[in-house]
Amino acid sequence: MSPATETEEHKALRAAVAALGRRYGRDYLTSAIREDRHPTELWSEAGKLGYLGVNLPEAYGGGGGGIAELSLVLEELGAAGCPLLMMVVSPAICGTVIARFGTEEQKRAWLPGLADGSRAMAFGITEPDAGSNSHRITTTARRDGADWVLSGRKVFISGVDIADATLVVGRTEDARTGSLKPCLFIVPRDADGFGRRQIDMELQSAEKQFELTLDDVRLPAEALVGDEDAGLLQLFAGLNPERVMTAAFAIGMGRFALSRAVEYARERTVWKAPIGAHQAVAHPLAQAHIELELARLMMQKAAFLYDSGDDVAAGEAANMAKYAAGEACVKAVDQAVHTLGGNGLTREFGLASLITASRVARIAPVSREMILNYVSHQTLGLPKSY
Repeated sequence: MSPATETEEHKALRAAVAALGRRYGRDYLTSAIREDRHPTELWSEAGKLGYLGVNLPEAYGGGGGGIAELSLVLEELGAAGCPLLMMVVSPAICGTVIARFGTEEQKRAWLPGLADGSRAMAFGITEPDAGSNSHRITTTARRDGADWVLSGRKVFISGVDIADATLVVGRTEDARTGSLKPCLFIVPRDADGFGRRQIDMELQSAEKQFELTLDDVRLPAEALVGDEDAGLLQLFAGLNPERVMTAAFAIGMGRFALSRAVEYARERTVWKAPIGAHQAVAHPLAQAHIELELARLMMQKAAFLYDSGDDVAAGEAANMAKYAAGEACVKAVDQAVHTLGGNGLTREFGLASLITASRVARIAPVSREMILNYVSHQTLGLPKSY
C-alpha cells in the first residue's frame, strides 16, 4: 500500500478492531483504572483475535504484518476510548527488536507469547539523569566469565508489574575504542537484584510507572539481544516503532474526544439552535479534525517507510508523526472539553481525565522540543544547539 491509502484488508481490520473497542469502551477502561487493575479482558481478547501480534512474523504466531497494521489497531482502540498503552511497549518495541535481531531461541521463547498476549515485556531506557540523552545512559553491563552483570537505574518504565521481563538498555565497553555503546538485555522480572518502585502519578492510567534498580543483576550470555557491536541500529529499530505507536495512541485519543464533542454539539440546544450550528463552536472542532487527519497521514507515511525497511527516512517521519499527533491530540481534547463546558469536567462524559493523558504524547517517549531539535539539525541542516 502507499502511505496515503488503505487496502481493503486494512479497512476490514480497522472495522473489526473498532467493533471490539465498542464492546469495551471508555467505561470499561475507567473502571479498570478506578479498581487499580490491568484491562486484562480486553488485552486477552485482542491477543486471541490476533490484533496484538499483527506486526510479528507468522512463523512465531504473529500476523505477518507491520507497524502500519499495529498502529491501526491501537488507533481504533483509542478512538473507542480504550487504548492499550502496553501495545506501544510489548509488541511494537520489544517484539520488533526480538524479531529483527533476536536469536532463534529468543524468538521461539518470546514472540508467540507477545503475539497472543499471554506474555508481555516492558522496555527500560529512560534514566533519572539522562532524560532524552541516550548517550548519557549510565546503566552498564560488564562481562563476568560467560555472564553479563548489569548495574544502574531506570525511571518512568511502564507496566513492569505485569511484564514477564524488561528489555533493558545498558551500555557496554567497546574493546577496540574504550567507548561505551548501547546494548539490549532481557531481564526476567524475578532476577536477583532487579528491584522496582511504583511512581505516584497524577496521570490516570491502567498501566503503572516504575523506577527500576539493577544491583549487579547477573544474566546469562543469551540474555543479550542481537549483536554486541550493532549498538544504535538495534536501539532505533525499537524506538522508531515506539514513536509511530505513540502517534497512534494520540490520534485515537483525539478522535475519541472529538467524537464526544461533536455528538454533544449536535444535541445541546441553547438559544433555539444546537450549539454546533454556531461557527465559534463548529470551526474549532473542524480544525481539530483536520489536524488529526494530517497527523494520521504522517503516521501512515512513517509506518510505511519503516515496514519498507528504510530506517533512516522512517526515523524522520516517525518523529514528525509523533510531534504532529501530540499537538493535534492536546488541541482536540482541549476543544472537546471546552465544547461541553462544565459537563466536560464531569466524570459522566469521560473527557476531563484526558486533559492529563493527552499531555503524555507531547512529553513521551521524547519531548516535542527534542523532536524540533532533531528536525532543525538532521532535516534542515542547522547548527546543533546542544
